[in-house]
This record gives sequence, structure tokens and C-alpha cells, in this order.
Amino acid sequence: MSKTTPFVISVVHQFQRFAPVTARAMFGGYGLYVEGLMFALIADEQIYLKADGQNQAMFIEAGSTPFIYDRKDRPVVMSYYLLPSSIFDDVDQLRVWLESAIHAARRNRSVKRTKSSSKFLG
Repeated sequence: MSKTTPFVISVVHQFQRFAPVTARAMFGGYGLYVEGLMFALIADEQIYLKADGQNQAMFIEAGSTPFIYDRKDRPVVMSYYLLPSSIFDDVDQLRVWLESAIHAARRNRSVKRTKSSSKFLG
């Protein structure tokens, strides 16, 4: 991890307790990966985890908000939700939230593969 911030190094170190996490710089932030699959991002020293229809409710119930950025003067809402700060230091809860995000990323990859495969069948 070259040119990473102390915050990113700390997050990766904490997450590596549960999975082989790596970080890559991207668009002024960082993508967090497991086995080449992005399951989280860091922007402005805040951690956002991948959400989908199966785990989004847990983020909303915890008061979390999605990652939003501006593109061409329009807000773009991404499927990554802010990790509640109380979860980061709770090892048991952090494991649950990270596993949930990794599963959401895997499901998203499966959906993308199915959609791209169907393009060639039609």
C-alpha cells in the first residue's frame, strides 16, 4: 500500500483480522478489496460498506447514509453505506458488517456476470 494515509492503514489492519483486505487509491479516496472484489470504500476518512437489497435495511436501521458524490452538477447515490462508528471497535459486530458487505459485493458481481452473459445469448 504505497502513499496511503494513516487512517487507511489503520482500517486495512483492522479489517485484515477477518479477511485478506487490500486498499487501492481511486478518485481521491480508496477502494477496499477482498480477492479482487471491492466491498468497501474510504472517502474523507469515512468507511462505506457495500449494500444491496439483502443487507441495506441493517444500514438504514442503524441510521447510516449512502455515499453520494456530484457528477456534472448532479448527485449520484452509490450502493455503499456509512459504517456506524460504534461498529469499528466492536470486533464481533464488525465481523458481521464486513461479511455482509462482502456477500453483497459477491452478489453484485454475480448479477453483473449474468447480465453480461445474457447480452451474448439474445
